[in-house]
Amino acid sequence: MSTITGGCHCGAIRYQIEGEMIVHALCHCRDCRLHAGAPVVGWTMYAENAVKVTKGEPKAYRSSEHVRRHFCADCGTGLFYVNASMPGIIDVQSATYDDPDSVPPAMQIQVAERLRWMERAHELPTFDRFPPQP
Repeated sequence: MSTITGGCHCGAIRYQIEGEMIVHALCHCRDCRLHAGAPVVGWTMYAENAVKVTKGEPKAYRSSEHVRRHFCADCGTGLFYVNASMPGIIDVQSATYDDPDSVPPAMQIQVAERLRWMERAHELPTFDRFPPQP
C-alpha cells in the first residue's frame, strides 16, 4: 500500500491518503466544471477513512441535497467530494496530489454533460509553453 500526499495551491491544506484507490475517473458533469472552473475534473475514490487532513481545515459547502464539496477557504482549491448517497466514500481531486502523474485515470464519466469541444481537444495544436507571438 502506497502513501499519497497532496494539498491546495497555497499550502494551507495538506492531506495524506493510505489505502487502496477504488477508481480514478475524469468527470465531465456541469457541477464539477462549475466548482473547478475547468472543463473536466479528475477524481480518485477511496474509503473515507483512508484520507486524513494533516494541515489546516477545509471549508465545506452543500452543492446539492446530498453532496458536500470541500475546498481551501484561503485559495479556493477544490479538494474533496462527499456524497451521502455513497456512505463511507470520499473523492479526492487528483490534480491536487503532489505527484498527479502517479495515478492515471481509468475512465471518463458523465460524458452526457461533456462540453462538445472537449471531444476533439486532443486534436488541437500543442506547445511546450506558450504559443508563438504573432
